[in-house]
Amino acid sequence: MELELVLITGMSGSGKSVALHAVEDAGYYSVDNLPPELLLSFVKLQQERSNKRVAIAMDVRSAQSLPQVPELLRALADLGVVIKSLFLDSTTDTLVRRYSESRRKHPLSQTDGLDATNDQHRALVEAIELERELLADLREHAHVIDTSLIRPSQLQRYVKSLIVIKGGHLTLVFESFAFKRGIPGDADYVFDVRMLPNPHYEPELKALTGKDDAVIAFFQRHDQVHQMLLQIAQFLDQWLDPLANDNRSYVTVAIGCTGGQHRSVYLVEELTKLFADRWTTLSRHRELDATPGRFPPTSFGWPQA
Repeated sequence: MELELVLITGMSGSGKSVALHAVEDAGYYSVDNLPPELLLSFVKLQQERSNKRVAIAMDVRSAQSLPQVPELLRALADLGVVIKSLFLDSTTDTLVRRYSESRRKHPLSQTDGLDATNDQHRALVEAIELERELLADLREHAHVIDTSLIRPSQLQRYVKSLIVIKGGHLTLVFESFAFKRGIPGDADYVFDVRMLPNPHYEPELKALTGKDDAVIAFFQRHDQVHQMLLQIAQFLDQWLDPLANDNRSYVTVAIGCTGGQHRSVYLVEELTKLFADRWTTLSRHRELDATPGRFPPTSFGWPQA
């Protein structure tokens, strides 16, 4: 059996430790903050020990060595290692809020001697933007998960759903969301379906979701909804093969409505079923998955890693 490597990178404060713990819970031998220079020797050691599933977290603390990582990953792939790269991201405002709440120092922050709150805030923002620049290449070649508006428990579920997928094939991720809470930063394509008929205004349907039979029947009575479904499917049919031929491992398609409860949820469920015969598919519902409660706070229990 070939060795499988899950590489977790991303912005400081975006939840890398949560993701690494999720992978570890799934049975992977995990190492945090491994210097890139040790990657090849580490993998060789795990092969000698007959470990088949390993996970590594890297971050900006290895900034000087990070440019080596893409080349190292290509070398490992040539040796038959199955690599799954995950990049955790959050908006700058979210990261600033998480650091402010935890009172921890960003690894690139130069705040020594800064007393004024405004100066400290500016220094933190500059450190976050510098980190984005340093990690841009890693982000480009990984599956991105935006943790700005999800709970740690949601991230754990998302990560576990991704790592069980067999490597080497394109995975199609459909995600519903509420426009009023912002567009997911991890989306490759975004479709706005707010113009479709809205069950929210039907008293007997308002409290239900796009997964419930009564809401499904509501949508099936409207030709506009069916037409939107077909046109999104036709677009994806046109471009998924070229994306797969371009060695894309993941494509995230976000479907948004006003509240992320009815229209977007229904279409995500239908698209997931529609494409499941040909592609590996996953469905996420950013707002519905945020339990308990419909909408999570923007920083709920996030460790700063």
